[in-house]
Amino acid sequence: MGSVRKIRISKLFTLEMGHALLGHDGQCRNIHGHSYKLYVVLRGVPLDSPGHPKDGMLMDFTDLKELVREKILDHFDHALVLNQSTGFEVQKVLQDNFEKVVLLPFQPTCENLLLHFVDLIIKDLPPNLELYGVRLDETATAYAEWSMEDL
Repeated sequence: MGSVRKIRISKLFTLEMGHALLGHDGQCRNIHGHSYKLYVVLRGVPLDSPGHPKDGMLMDFTDLKELVREKILDHFDHALVLNQSTGFEVQKVLQDNFEKVVLLPFQPTCENLLLHFVDLIIKDLPPNLELYGVRLDETATAYAEWSMEDL
């Protein structure tokens, strides 16, 4: 009966983040920001332990919130995210004048950020849970999505 009991839970997180795409041939080469929405979907079998305070839970939403806050939100919310190949002089000016400048070893596209977030979340999940899907909405009409089904 174990597989019949498998379910998914999802939680939505929001973050404000600025970025620019180094050398891009369009508008995204300029520093600009987005109100991102991050959806995290977990899959597993809920706890079956009558009398336990978390009986029936796959994962306490508060625990999921804490994981995502620690791994993603604390670092990326209200940050300026740039490719670390951005010129040293520019990096220095930004880091000297602003608190949250995040330099990454890749272009901070929606797709690359999504995959980075997947990596950050997946390594700290309890072993009884699977990261089933992650979606990152960059705008109201554009998003990137990762799903375990695509592996």
